[in-house]
Amino acid sequence: MTRIYTRTGDAGETGLIGGRRVPKDHPRVEAYGTLDELNSALGAARAVLTDGDVGAILIRAQHDLFALSAEIATPGPEHVPVRITPAHVAALEQTIDRFAADLPPLRAFVLPGGSAAGSLLHLARTLARRAERRVVTLARTEATNPEIVRYLNRLSDLLFILARTVNQRAGAAETEWHPAP
Repeated sequence: MTRIYTRTGDAGETGLIGGRRVPKDHPRVEAYGTLDELNSALGAARAVLTDGDVGAILIRAQHDLFALSAEIATPGPEHVPVRITPAHVAALEQTIDRFAADLPPLRAFVLPGGSAAGSLLHLARTLARRAERRVVTLARTEATNPEIVRYLNRLSDLLFILARTVNQRAGAAETEWHPAP
């Protein structure tokens, strides 16, 4: 039997790809840890989805997030090939446009919720925004692929559109927020 525990992190440090050890609250670890949370939220959304086309999009995003996490977990651009490219961002934009075309225009802010799948997609959207912020923080002090921030920005937009889509398909009405007069 292979053990999953190594005990190497018991003192509050972890190893990055390439062997460098850093504290577990290092900005690089915060960034890829948040990406892991996002990936898990996408998996939870997939588990309750009944829409095969949306599920396929989420699987693709999960694969992209693993590649993106590998980039973030590797200090120094000379140590890892760029895995997230402008083509990834363009693909997200095309998907956003395709699904947004079938949605009614927004007239107010939409409160997160709706169906179980829609709610989980809204949650994943917020995690994508947090991951984006963590990567921006990391990029202030260490070299990062700028396409990662663009990718996460578009992914959060896509997750909003997909949440609206699955809610519409499920017949779950959107709850609008309007500021008090």
